[in-house]
Amino acid sequence: MVVVAARVESLAQSDLDAIPTEYIRPVEERKDMGDALEVVKAQIKEGTRQIPVVDLRDFNSENKEIKQACVESVRKAAEEWGVMHIAGHGMSVELLEKVQKVGKQFFHLPLEQKERYANDQASGNIQGYGSKLSNNSSGQLEWEDYFFHLIHPEEKADFTVWPKEPSDYIEVTKEYGKQLRALAAKVLSILSLGLGLDEDRFDRELRGSEDLALQLKINYYPKCPQPDLALGVEAHTDVSSLTFINTNGVPGLQVLKDDRWITAECIPDTMIVHIGDSLEILSNGKYKSVVHRALVNKEKVRISWAVFCEPPEKLMLRPLEELVSEDTPAKFTPRTFFQHFEQKLLFKKSFIASGKTK
Repeated sequence: MVVVAARVESLAQSDLDAIPTEYIRPVEERKDMGDALEVVKAQIKEGTRQIPVVDLRDFNSENKEIKQACVESVRKAAEEWGVMHIAGHGMSVELLEKVQKVGKQFFHLPLEQKERYANDQASGNIQGYGSKLSNNSSGQLEWEDYFFHLIHPEEKADFTVWPKEPSDYIEVTKEYGKQLRALAAKVLSILSLGLGLDEDRFDRELRGSEDLALQLKINYYPKCPQPDLALGVEAHTDVSSLTFINTNGVPGLQVLKDDRWITAECIPDTMIVHIGDSLEILSNGKYKSVVHRALVNKEKVRISWAVFCEPPEKLMLRPLEELVSEDTPAKFTPRTFFQHFEQKLLFKKSFIASGKTK
């Protein structure tokens, strides 16, 4: 059995020259890997095409042509990339700064204080402070610690697992959940119109008789002595409908586009939004669930705030009937959101057991 350090943060602070073998990625995964800071510099020098930037301010325009141009830019990014930077998102700048402040303050607490909020993955308690165990596609570990919990709807949140330190964490994060839910509704409206659907079609379908669940995962990526061998998060797609990402201004996100990994630049005053599996299924594959991963670097700690907008567990996922015809048959079989989530987990576990990536 592999013996691992309790937290990646502890490893990073132990002045290692080389990372433990259980963090070294298989050779076949190392394409386009490297120190995130250096990779971004190289991309800029090469003029590598970048993740598209869309401005949502124009969606509020009374000019129909301007509004439609916004819809088209979002549709194109969702169809061709499955990910985009969004400017003009309407989120309070002050709130975003507070969210980052309280998140950083939590991770700056002594390790023993953070451990009070530790989750217990073995018993199914995934909310709280944790580190990835060796249940990934490759069987290897990821160079990150994290804090994960539900932030919306508020009545379903388990505040016993939320950090009490810093003291304003709960108040700030509650407000973040409210504002992000409104932003998710806006983005889903634009995406609905992009496919000629009623404006509320995706939101209505995804929330079912309940509401979208917004799950916050604060990812903490310590400095890594060998960033060309490690990943903060391995390649995957999200099961969510949408995923919103903010960062502390340190690059690391990579998305797969035309068989090349593109490292996202950090663009001030924007957020990143991914298309997830749930929306790809509803759109009958018109919108792409983007494959992505996270690089690490030697010099700077990276922190990202990812919020996964997930439908209720019992919601039946299937292509919308408006998007299915004889010419465009359904590309996905019906399954509940929970079944889809479980199928992905089972696939990972069977992939590890087969030893195919060893």
